[in-house]
Amino acid sequence: MADFHLWTFAASDGYRWHYRHYPPMGKARATVVGIHGIQSHGGWYESSCRFLQSAGCDVFFVDRRGSGLNEQARGDTPSFRRLLDDIGEFLLTLKGPDRPPLVVTAISWGGKLGAGIQYRYPGLIEGLALLAPGFCPRVRPTRRERLQILAAALADPKRQFPIPLSDPALFTANTQWQQFIVADPLALREATARFLLESVKFDIYLKRMPRHGKAPVLLQLAGEDRIIDNERTRRFVSKWSTKEKSVIEYAGAHHTLEFEPDPLPVFSDLLQWLERVVAVSRRNG
Repeated sequence: MADFHLWTFAASDGYRWHYRHYPPMGKARATVVGIHGIQSHGGWYESSCRFLQSAGCDVFFVDRRGSGLNEQARGDTPSFRRLLDDIGEFLLTLKGPDRPPLVVTAISWGGKLGAGIQYRYPGLIEGLALLAPGFCPRVRPTRRERLQILAAALADPKRQFPIPLSDPALFTANTQWQQFIVADPLALREATARFLLESVKFDIYLKRMPRHGKAPVLLQLAGEDRIIDNERTRRFVSKWSTKEKSVIEYAGAHHTLEFEPDPLPVFSDLLQWLERVVAVSRRNG
């Protein structure tokens, strides 16, 4: 079975973070870069990466700085813009006249990074697939916790706070995957006050983003999502400038679509959309 290679990338500020690379057997039809959520990491999404790899895509999946395989500054970030630059700088190395179309797949909290890339790096990507993106969360810290986070962000920005997603049933109804989440040593359970405050600032930044959302977008939603608000998410994406919007909602599915008993329909829909993006990019190129 085709497998991935594990590499590191040096950001412009010197931080070195990990990513997985799933190279295709032959010439790549598209370059796909995956971005995970606040608690997860690239190890949660190996099945979809291998599916796209077997379909001829050159697949990369990054672990966000401070999460997954990245132990330095665990759960922290200097700013949300630094996170965007981590992704943007990496994407720029994958662009070129002889390279296939560049598409980002962004999951849960990572959807904010996928959307923000279009604002901070206009025209860099040819398509954006959003899987249960975290623009409009249902789950958030309590009012008291938010006040504590704000106070700590001013006085002790590296103080850690629990990420309010401790119940694995929020992610999936599949007991096998629930056990995987509970036992996962790489899952991020806490984040710094600075990270959590930057996440709020990021939400404000994204309010100015819709006019910059010009790449074709696929929105894949879980019908039984307990982490994000699907209707508010639909309305937010509907405001984007692109005329190429596709929305698919999977009845009965839970937040992490990768962990459904049969995720193949999700993967297949993503691939079919990706093929349309590649065809349009080639006609326009």
